[in-house]
Amino acid sequence: MDMGVCVASHIKDIPYVVRAEELGFSHAWLADSQMIWSDCYATLALVADRTSKINIGTGVAISGTRPAPVNAAGIATINALAPGRTFFGVGAGNTAMRIMGQPPHRINQLDRYLGEIKPLLQGNESLVQLASGEIPIRHVMPDHGFVNFEDPIPMYVSGFGPKSLGLAGKHGEGAVMAFAASGGVMESIWLMIEDGARSIGRAIDRSSFYTTALTTMVVLDPGEAIDSPRVKAECGAFAMAAVHYAYDQYRNFGHQPPNQLAGVWDEYTRLLDSYPEERRHQRIHAGHNCWVIPEEERFVTKETIEASCLVGTQDNILHKLHELEKSGLDQVMILPPFDPRYAVIERVARDIIPNL
Repeated sequence: MDMGVCVASHIKDIPYVVRAEELGFSHAWLADSQMIWSDCYATLALVADRTSKINIGTGVAISGTRPAPVNAAGIATINALAPGRTFFGVGAGNTAMRIMGQPPHRINQLDRYLGEIKPLLQGNESLVQLASGEIPIRHVMPDHGFVNFEDPIPMYVSGFGPKSLGLAGKHGEGAVMAFAASGGVMESIWLMIEDGARSIGRAIDRSSFYTTALTTMVVLDPGEAIDSPRVKAECGAFAMAAVHYAYDQYRNFGHQPPNQLAGVWDEYTRLLDSYPEERRHQRIHAGHNCWVIPEEERFVTKETIEASCLVGTQDNILHKLHELEKSGLDQVMILPPFDPRYAVIERVARDIIPNL
């Protein structure tokens, strides 16, 4: 199994990805959230220049913020700098869109977008729906090093439900998903991917279709509690990002939260409901995957940690990863909080990567 790192794109934090490469991480996924972090393509360009082995790409690019030709040109530019190790992760983008008060692309919009961008990633012509209608578009100057379509750019589609995972099977060379709780859950995910592929007569080869799960990881010290101060510091931001997502689903669709959030849910929703509705979208994702803001620290509990993060002894974590590897999971990418990010990847590189 590969171990990757998801990075909150930061234009001055390139040494972090350099260190991840040195430690043996296989992939660096540069996140695309324009009103939170640095621009992912500007950051990827610097990463490409400073690294030589690690696979790099968008983690994930957002379909609703850039037309397909713009995202295609962006990642093909990175491919000119890092040929043979560039990938394109793409999804509808809950945080990137909702932090602007906009909904992510719906399934039919994402379906069309993926169909439009796939030929463009190969340097071919595509029919792209723009305001003036459906327009044939291709990169007309792909030579002289402006971009690189000669080296393949695999497209990994982000999906967290049956329909979006189906789109990964329909369009992608791989899928990005939530961390599966067990091998049985991973098998259910495979069936969703394969259902989407069958809709166009495509057969998925599980041995070559690349699957990646997003979580964060903390290796416990002997006798350490799952909600110790260190654990909270090293995974609290990821746990709270899951709470933020659940609130978006509740606020926009009326979806009830997972059972693991029951202990904090009423108090948390009262807190957010106290913010003006017209600006609440700016507040929901405060600190997103980087830190826990002070008024939310009380919501980082044993239950919220267990609901979203991979925390356990070295043996526990390795047992879980080996189970998922047997079920067809190819990579786990971790997204540590900003301040302890180096400590997290050093510990994972010491205790986990050599045993995969």
